[in-house]
Amino acid sequence: MLYHLLLRRARPISTPCSAHRRNVSTNAMEAEEGATKQQDAYTKDGSVDLRGRPAVAARTGRWKACAFLVGYESFERMAFYGVASNLVVYLTTQLREATVPSVRNVNNWTGAVWMTPIAGAYIADTFLGRFWTFTISSLIYLAGMLLITLAVSLKSLHPQCTPDGRCAPATRQQVAFFYGALYTMAIGAGGTKPNISTFGADQFDDFDAREREVKASFFNWWMFSSFTGGLVAVLVLVFVQENVGWGVGYTIPTAGLALSLLLFYVGTPFYRHKPVRRDAAAGPARLVGRVFRGAFANRRRQLPCDAGELQEHETAWYAAAGKRRLHRTPALRFLDRAALRSLTEDEEGTGRRPCTVTEVEEVKLMVGMMVVWLTTLVPCTVWAQVNTLFVKQGTTLDRSVGGMRIPAASLGSFITVSMLLSIPVYDRVLVPLVRRRTGDPRGITLLQRLGIGCVLQVLVVACAYLVEVRRMRVIRERSVRGAGETVPMSIFWMLPQYVLMGVGDVFNSVGILEFFYDQSPDGMRSLGTTFFTSGLGVGNFLNSLLVTLVDRATRGNPGSGGKSWIGDNLNDSHLDYYYVFLLLLSVLNTALFAWVAMRYKYKREFLEVERVGTPELEMAGGQGKLDNVKVTDAPLRVKDAQAAVL
Repeated sequence: MLYHLLLRRARPISTPCSAHRRNVSTNAMEAEEGATKQQDAYTKDGSVDLRGRPAVAARTGRWKACAFLVGYESFERMAFYGVASNLVVYLTTQLREATVPSVRNVNNWTGAVWMTPIAGAYIADTFLGRFWTFTISSLIYLAGMLLITLAVSLKSLHPQCTPDGRCAPATRQQVAFFYGALYTMAIGAGGTKPNISTFGADQFDDFDAREREVKASFFNWWMFSSFTGGLVAVLVLVFVQENVGWGVGYTIPTAGLALSLLLFYVGTPFYRHKPVRRDAAAGPARLVGRVFRGAFANRRRQLPCDAGELQEHETAWYAAAGKRRLHRTPALRFLDRAALRSLTEDEEGTGRRPCTVTEVEEVKLMVGMMVVWLTTLVPCTVWAQVNTLFVKQGTTLDRSVGGMRIPAASLGSFITVSMLLSIPVYDRVLVPLVRRRTGDPRGITLLQRLGIGCVLQVLVVACAYLVEVRRMRVIRERSVRGAGETVPMSIFWMLPQYVLMGVGDVFNSVGILEFFYDQSPDGMRSLGTTFFTSGLGVGNFLNSLLVTLVDRATRGNPGSGGKSWIGDNLNDSHLDYYYVFLLLLSVLNTALFAWVAMRYKYKREFLEVERVGTPELEMAGGQGKLDNVKVTDAPLRVKDAQAAVL
């Protein structure tokens, strides 16, 4: 009895109130755990689905979504290179244009294809978003391809040729319809090119360590798929155009483009979307204007030693807005005056609020990227030779292989093959090997990658010059002078310059695309990608200008015998002199790039990290460093239809 009495007194007394408190506490813990699990189910970078709801991480994005985008890119590249690779041949043989005008027209059209993305990126970043801008533009692109196919297929829309090779001159209506179709395609490209690759990169969450690691290889494999489509174009479509018919050669890529668009729309449920930032609706131009005006207005004021005295939003503001705060850099210090706080209340009442440090740094990034962009123009000019002078040079050489005559443009397939072979070697062998020595996730920095590409571009022009010197020597030895005569020299002498071009693109083209995406400010990623496309566009325009000026300057020059370096008859011209001119430009540009690269300051970001449980630091992406990381133990919250900010 005594034992049972003591045991009963030792037990805690359970009352209805205490039981209720335990139940409430348990329910609260379960609710908090459930909320945490629900938050973990969403992406952490603010991505949403097509209806604006937070994107579920397990169901959307990653390579599951990118598979549809990569499929479109392959077919789109096949369509583009199916037109661009052999366009100079169509203009000279079918529309009967001379060499210099045809080269100029190809460069102008290609330049327009690469320049219109500036408008497409602005519309995407400011108004419609990447998905809807791409959707509308892709339909315009497809309409352009349909019109081009009609232009080369219907007898009334192109000049007719007799069996002996004589062709009637093209009428104004035929020329207008053909170029109208080409530039319709260029307008459509303006909304597709800057947004499809950026939209693909958006499918990876920068705040998820595993997805961020996969994203580091995204642009390599994106270009891999892009050049796969280009390979089909230069190997198959070019051959079909010259040996079967131009109509069939354009119908195939048009049908492939339509199929790829269907695949793109099938993948819609799996896509992640970045909401359009309304605070960026004014665009980068207004931001640049505000910063420069603020810096000029405060030009007589001294900068404080402590960066904390400059204007900047609180951490909570950036967390709520889903943005990243940028670290102050020493570059372009005079712009820091735009972030000086107002001296008096009267100044604050004028509506000219000071810029924040992050806004000033965004402008610094754009200025720095513009300087780097200028050094990429000469390599882009060298690339413009592939579809113009390289092709015309190849048409003069012996192209017979096993009793079959291959198109000169098909030699461009070696660019694609060498690139397709080099990308896996670079991504799977070179990067891990160098990463162990440098500690950089990319192995080498973005600008080091571009620098290697510039050096390889110099070697490309040097090879083209040496091949042309040998071709001219064979012409003299065999007394080849006629415009239609074949130089007894195999076209495969040009192979080294094509292979080097492909290897160089692994460093140059992929590196340019990755650099401008990585260094662009948040909310301007599409516009940042247009630095890449506009460089190619300006490179084509620059080549068009150089060809025209060189032709006019050398045509009446007694030193060249009154003959143009780039005449209609390349067997009686001096293309080697033009290649020497490009070689000198490339060497000087490489030296300038090295000087710029050594002074460039990479983007550096603050990141306020909030984790449930044990604090964990994560890099938010970018070539630069992660500075002043603040870690707090707080539950993640979703605000304004955005997934949590890490």
